[in-house]
Formats: sequence, structure tokens, C-alpha cells
Amino acid sequence: MHKNVHHRYHADPQQLAEAAGEAMFARDRASQAMGMRLEEIRPGYARISMPVREDMLNGHLTCHGGFIFALADSAFAFACNSHNLNTVGAGCTIEYLAPGRQEDMLTAEAVEQALSGKTGVYDVSVRNQDGRLIALLRGKSHRVGGEVLPQQE
Repeated sequence: MHKNVHHRYHADPQQLAEAAGEAMFARDRASQAMGMRLEEIRPGYARISMPVREDMLNGHLTCHGGFIFALADSAFAFACNSHNLNTVGAGCTIEYLAPGRQEDMLTAEAVEQALSGKTGVYDVSVRNQDGRLIALLRGKSHRVGGEVLPQQE
């Protein structure tokens, strides 16, 4: 937990992360449309899964890299917003290591590596259902102000 983060409504950082994740996922039409599921969220951490559908295949009949990036980017987004402070991606790099195949269940796990001031660094691994490493993403975040959860009276 980052001691400089003060939460008015949730004293427990885990409760806050879960509430922020639930609120954010409810508004995240893109992740929902790709069949993603928020599996777990903790302060500075998120795990999201996505099935590889036929309409996600490229000309090589493997999962289009853009969908793999989107999955990793969503996990990154949920991890860096888990402190209930509105945060956006400032940049990402991805390494594709193995193909995703139709019917695979891909899981992206995002872990906060550093958080200082308004900037954070997150590493995301994407694996298939057999644990094979599909991609690695490193994301840099920037806090923009405001909170994820709606203000309560």
C-alpha cells in the first residue's frame, strides 16, 4: 500500500481495489466486447482472461496481435487504477513470444513494479491455458486526477 494515498470511503486497500475494478469494468465496453473477464484485482495487481474467438484470428490463423495487446493493456489499466486514482497509459511496449490459437484462454497478469508521484511502471505477462508465455508488456502509467469511484455524499 502506498501511504500517500488517502481513501475517503474505503479504509481497506483490497476493498477499494475491488470496488474500483468493479466500477471500471462495468463501464469498459471494449473489454466486455472482447469477452474479457476481470478474474482478480488487488492494489497494484490485476488478472484478466480472454478467450480467443474465430473473429480474432489474423491471416496466419493465429490470434491477431492487437487483441493480445488489448488484453495486456486492459490488465495494465486495471492494475494501475486499483488505487482508485484515475490513471491512464502513457506508453507500452510488447514482445510477442508465441502465438495464441483459436479456443485458447489467454490470461494477462499485471504487476506494479514502481509507483512514484504520478508515474507508475507495470509488467504484464500473457499466458495461455497451459501456462505458455504468449507475450510480455511493459506499461508506463500517468495519474490524471480524480477518482475511479463516483463521489459519495
